[in-house]
Amino acid sequence: MDKNFRNGFIANLPIGVSVFAYGAVLGVLCVQKEIEFYQLALMNIFIFAGSSQFVIVDMWNTTLDIIGVTIAALLVNLRYFLVTASLNTLFVGTSKTQKFKYMHFVTDECWAITMQRLKQEKITPMFLLGGGVCIFSIWFAGTSLGYFLGDFIQSPEKYGLDFAFIAIFLALAVSMYKGKENIIPWLITIASAFAFEQLIDGKIYIVLAAILGAFSAVVFSKDERYG
Repeated sequence: MDKNFRNGFIANLPIGVSVFAYGAVLGVLCVQKEIEFYQLALMNIFIFAGSSQFVIVDMWNTTLDIIGVTIAALLVNLRYFLVTASLNTLFVGTSKTQKFKYMHFVTDECWAITMQRLKQEKITPMFLLGGGVCIFSIWFAGTSLGYFLGDFIQSPEKYGLDFAFIAIFLALAVSMYKGKENIIPWLITIASAFAFEQLIDGKIYIVLAAILGAFSAVVFSKDERYG
């Protein structure tokens, strides 16, 4: 087994606990929405994006709006254009075919861990792939268990499972915090996300807040550099 693949897999195991938990929540929600297990499995394999899958399941009903669901999922995942762009240095000398293979397994979790490790030592794209495969395996196991226990768990919030999705992103946010220079862009992003959520229907507020936060980060970094 490739050393970088193994190291990436192992590095993502600790955060896999939370991934398993909110994967189980998705499985429970699928049962409540009367989604068949094979449909959940296909989502895991071909979509493999936790936030998008939650959006899809949330919008799932007898008169499923395919176009609406597709647009919502696309908007939620627009951030991956920025995520994948940030991995350019990791993919130097990698063919386009290999990049597509790796990118399917990119998640917020393995991306954050890969970027953190990239600052510490030289790694290859196999580290990212190992992390992605780790998260995928745990995600599939979590959603499957949640699905088969769904009939016995009618209220996920009773067990705190509904907080797992929030908890993991809080942990990732803390790990990505670089210091006081991040404070203003972070506050702008958080405040705009809350404001847009109240003013705009759907999940587009996530994208708008991310764009505004990224723009503010660029502006304030320039101010610090030249001011």
